[in-house]
This record gives sequence, structure tokens and C-alpha cells, in this order.
Amino acid sequence: MNARWLARLALLLVLASAAVLIGFAELAGLVMVVIGAISVAVIVVGAYLFLAHRGLVRWIAIAVVILTPVATLVLFALHNLIWVAAVSVALLLLATGAARRALTRPATYTSMPSREVPPPQRAFLIMNPRSGGGKVAKFGLKEKAEALGAEVALLEGPGVVDVADLARRAVAAGADLLGVAGGDGTQALVAGIAAEHGLPFLVISAGTRNHFAMDLGLDRENPAACLDALTGDGVEQRIDLGIIGERTFVNNASFGAYAEIVESPAYREDKRGTTLQMLPDILSGHRGAKLSARAGGTTVTGPQAVLVSNNPYEGGDIAGLSRRARLDAGTLGVVAVTVNSALQAVELLRGAAGNCLSVLTADEVVVDADAPEIPVGIDGETVMMPTPVRCTIRPKALRVRVPKNRPGVPPPKAALDWPALRQLASFRAPDKQAADTGSVTPVA
Repeated sequence: MNARWLARLALLLVLASAAVLIGFAELAGLVMVVIGAISVAVIVVGAYLFLAHRGLVRWIAIAVVILTPVATLVLFALHNLIWVAAVSVALLLLATGAARRALTRPATYTSMPSREVPPPQRAFLIMNPRSGGGKVAKFGLKEKAEALGAEVALLEGPGVVDVADLARRAVAAGADLLGVAGGDGTQALVAGIAAEHGLPFLVISAGTRNHFAMDLGLDRENPAACLDALTGDGVEQRIDLGIIGERTFVNNASFGAYAEIVESPAYREDKRGTTLQMLPDILSGHRGAKLSARAGGTTVTGPQAVLVSNNPYEGGDIAGLSRRARLDAGTLGVVAVTVNSALQAVELLRGAAGNCLSVLTADEVVVDADAPEIPVGIDGETVMMPTPVRCTIRPKALRVRVPKNRPGVPPPKAALDWPALRQLASFRAPDKQAADTGSVTPVA
């Protein structure tokens, strides 16, 4: 019922926003609304041209992006409509917030089953002291883990440490739990070994972004809290693992634009400059391999970017890449983006699928290309792989040990689905699914 009243409030705020324009600005206000909408479209087109071209076109495009909002504000000021526009926009923002809240699923929707387990006796943890800007030392993770009886190996060198070999030797020595404090790429590598030997795996959120930890509902602000899983406060969950070639991934594998850029030797030295330098050729198809992706019975030809995820992402952003509600659904998520014009860029920004965005699910995804090998970003680490690249999923292959008391996974942000909002706000008998979940129609 709260969701239904929030939906009604959202629609009321939209009407109030329109009433402010009509009541205080009359015809001039409506003209300004049209001008504002045109300004937004011009800015989006300018941004696309800036990314897709070099030289004079790029400089003109950035000038348009900067000057358009300035010119729009000047027009509003000349007609004494600044305060009217500000109030109207504020009401629209409040309406958007109420609409998203009304359409958001309850948190219980995202819960995964867990079971009580005894604490491990010979836990082996691998910690990267450089990961996440030095979180291992900052939070005293090594000392706290050892105080709980775990054996800790630091990736300090000298030279490059073979993490897989380190984990396998620990298993041979009798470890009954493997864990990692580091980036998602290292997490995925050790998780695959843990699944191979049927051992539980511990995630310690000491990386930079900690996407895997976020989707497990772990505390990303305090990595030391993850160590509670080594005590009697630990519970176990069964989750899926993504497989690409001979490797595992816990988050996703990316193909196309992102992987091409990150694979460049210049990227580490100048990320922003390298990205701007390479994007025009990638968007125009003059750089990198031409991709195709087959997921189930659907084939997407010529996308600039393909992302295959271990379970589908959910959310209200353009591609749904916010978080995953579950990691045990036994299916891969697929997002393929094809943007060949400014019009498609506008469609993508406003969330319209059209021909530029494909969101799919499948048990198997095959990405092919007109090249013998392509760069693939696997949980943020780029490797070269022979084509075609086959991605599959191993349902409930990994036993993950997590603290019983943890922040949990918040419900995904809902997309602004106005038809669904109107249905939810209706005073007629509520649709059972809409009333129970505040369900939204995903981008497809």
C-alpha cells in the first residue's frame, strides 16, 4: 500500500510541475520547456560527436556542450522564468524519487538461501597489500586474520607471485577454506580453485571497487568485518561461477570498446587521453575486430561492446549495470551496445532499447569476431583469447562463506516505467504482482 501511495504522489508531483509552468509562465513557460528539451538533445548529440570524432569536429562539439546550457539559462533569465523553471524542475526531481521508490522491489526479493556452518580449522587467506590503496595494512587484515587462526600469504614478491600455484599448494597442505583480500580478478582466480576442490571461499572487500563483495552483501567500508565469517558467525551460500575458456569469472567478461582500450599499452600511463584517442576509431568500426554475439536463439551483429555477466544485472541505469539481485539463478546476463549515430546515443541515454541496446539471458554465450583473437576484460583484467569465445555458467558451483550479520544487498534501483507506475497508482483492485513487488518491466 505504501508503494501505491508513493506512485500516486509521484504522478501528483508531475501534475504540480506542469501546473507551475502553466499557472505562472503561461505560453512562454511552455515554449521554454520545448527549448529545454531541445537543449538536452543538443548536449547529448554534442557529447557523442566529441567522443566519436577528432580534430575540429571534436572542438566544436565540446563548445556546443558547454555553451548550450549557458544559452538556455540566459533565455530563461531574459523571460524572468528562472524561479519558475527551478520550482518545476525540483517538483520533477521529487516525482522521480517517489516513482523509483514506489517501483523498487522489497529487499527480501534479493535474499539468497544460506546455512549454518562450523568455523574453518585451517583457513588460508591470500592478501594483496597494494590492492585498494593499501587496505590490508590500513585495516590490519593480516593481524586480525591470524588472530582468528588463519594462515595469511601476502603478495609482496619479489617478482610476480603465481596466485593459482599458491592456492593449490595450500589445498595440498590441508587448507579447508580459501580466501582473498584483493581485486575481483584475484578473487575469481582463487574462487575457481576453491570450487574445483569443493572448498568454501571467503571474500574480503579489500579491492578498489569490490563489485563481487557488493553483490554478496558484504561491508565494503570495513573489510575487517568480512573476517567474522571465520568465526561461529559465518554462514554459507551456494553461488554460480561464470566460465570463459579455461578461466572463471565472478562478475563479468567484457568485449569490444572497453577491452580494446584497456588492452592498449598506453592506457595505464594516460587512461583519459588513451580513451579519447581510441574511441573515434572504435565507434566508427575502424579499430578493433567486428564482433557478433550469440545468446540462446538471438544473434547480435556488429556491437561496439558486449558484456557477459555471472547472473543478470538489474537496475534503472542505461544498461542495467548496477548490481545483481542474485548470484544463484543459474543464468548468464548479456548486454550488447551498438551506437552508430547521435540519434542512437540519445535513445541509449533515455533508456530506449531500440536497435542500440540488447539485454538478454542465456546459459551459453558465444562471442565471435573477424580476427583470430580478441582482448577480453575478465573481472577487470584484460587477456587475449582465441575466437570464438565461449562463455557458460556453473550453477551453484562455489561455496561462499559470509558473515551472518552483514549490510546485505539493497534492492536494485527501479527503472522509470510510467505505465507500470500508473497501474500501481490506480484506485482499482491492485494487480497482485505489482502490489507485491512493485515490479518493473526490464529493458529488453
